[in-house]
Amino acid sequence: MKMPAAQIYFPDEDKREILCQLEEILTTGQLTLGKYGKELEERFAKYVGSQYAIAVNSGTSAIEIPLRVFGVEGKEVLVPTNTFFATPAAVLHAGGKVRFVDADPETFSVDVDSLRHSVTKDTVGVIVVHIAGIVTPDMPAIQAFCQECGLFLFEDAAHAHGSSLNGQMAGTFGQAASFSFYPTKVMTSGEGGMICTNDPHVYEESLIYRDQGKAGFLTNFHTRLGYNWRLSELHAILGLSQFKRIDEFIAARSRIAKIYDQGLPDIPGIRPLPIPAGCRSNYYKYLAMLEPGIDRSRLKKHLRDKYRVGLSGEVYEVPCHQQPVFTSYFNGQLPKAEDLCKRHICLPISAKMTDEQAYYVLDSLERALSEI
Repeated sequence: MKMPAAQIYFPDEDKREILCQLEEILTTGQLTLGKYGKELEERFAKYVGSQYAIAVNSGTSAIEIPLRVFGVEGKEVLVPTNTFFATPAAVLHAGGKVRFVDADPETFSVDVDSLRHSVTKDTVGVIVVHIAGIVTPDMPAIQAFCQECGLFLFEDAAHAHGSSLNGQMAGTFGQAASFSFYPTKVMTSGEGGMICTNDPHVYEESLIYRDQGKAGFLTNFHTRLGYNWRLSELHAILGLSQFKRIDEFIAARSRIAKIYDQGLPDIPGIRPLPIPAGCRSNYYKYLAMLEPGIDRSRLKKHLRDKYRVGLSGEVYEVPCHQQPVFTSYFNGQLPKAEDLCKRHICLPISAKMTDEQAYYVLDSLERALSEI
């Protein structure tokens, strides 16, 4: 592949530092819940602007644990249908019920009107997902709506490390938030995630839940039905290495996004999705919308086969309410989400990309669109 959809970036000097730190923990035997995990928590909390951060083994765990703390069992949570499987699955695993809501085509986030029409007497909370690193300008309205209805607000910020709205960082708008450190994300720890919150109760309960529900690390006295949701020291070392470069990574992605912003309007059949005013995106994904009638699958295959350009996975190709595993939780249509999920593509973007590669993507895209 001449231009892969995504690339993981560990500079050589970082690899050397990682190997030294790995040797240290292999020597000391402190392989979990040690100093590196604690340092990652402290530095990430400071960066996001939250009082607490709890490192866990995945972004999925970082969703489920707070939902357990919020007590969603037997209750209903409003979840955007345009999200990854893990978001609604975490609600179900925590014992809750999912009610899917429609998407805003301008931001790929939750549609506020759909939220308002979806509340029932059983609703206890709302999940907002910052798709592609875009924080919707409707966040203040969503906050006010949740406060008015007595609902908790949870942010699935798996895409949004370093993103913000009007200077306020993603992960600080609700009672708690989750981040993912999966390999495709802006920063990675291999596998891992982070819970951020300003609520001391959420913090203390999350520490218990992530370690088999134990009251303390050195005891076998279990007070909650937890699980092994710990982040190992090996993963924390990778996460710290990536975290120290997060602003550098975002700047590199923003540079590529600017090239796309300038080039896409001249290509027939496609338009960039504008970043809303006040939003600073980390460009986890670069979103563009195809005109109706263009066969996305054919375009992707043509780009891959003829030009060796890989388009990354959509966000998301099939909305959750149409996924077979969730069809029993929704019977109907969510037309805005269905349309945007069908018509968008994600152009290659990473901290490793060069300007020349970005121009090659644009040239290849223009040729491919004209040829199909």
